[in-house]
Amino acid sequence: MLDATDTKLLAALQADAHLTAQQLGELLNLSPSQAGRRRQRLESEGYIQGYFARLNATKIGLLVQGFVQVHLSSHGPEQSSSFASLISTRPEITSAWTMTGDADYLLRVYCADLPELNTLLHEVLLPHPAVARVQSQIVMDQLKRDAALPT
Repeated sequence: MLDATDTKLLAALQADAHLTAQQLGELLNLSPSQAGRRRQRLESEGYIQGYFARLNATKIGLLVQGFVQVHLSSHGPEQSSSFASLISTRPEITSAWTMTGDADYLLRVYCADLPELNTLLHEVLLPHPAVARVQSQIVMDQLKRDAALPT
């Protein structure tokens, strides 16, 4: 179970993963060693899954962000496993979800340009034997960046 101090620590790390044990201790009114032990416990218990740098997609040349809905023609475990294997190998697919409703999967993709997105759709996804059709939506502007989880 998380207590109020754990929740505050998680919120602080989501805002700035570079906080030192000293800084966390000051925020939480704990000694640096107590704050460090709490962070280690939350990491070992799986509350904290990792640390990463959020990159600016445009600055690194990924000018097209999109969402792709994938509709499968068949839904057996073998087809689902095969499709999951395919998407796990594609770096331009940054996240994927199985969905209820009309589409079976929703993929978030980042590509350098429209021809690269076209290649992903027509030469990678559609040729997969379980895929019946795809629908893509290109992001025009992102109004809210991926935010921290509510704590």
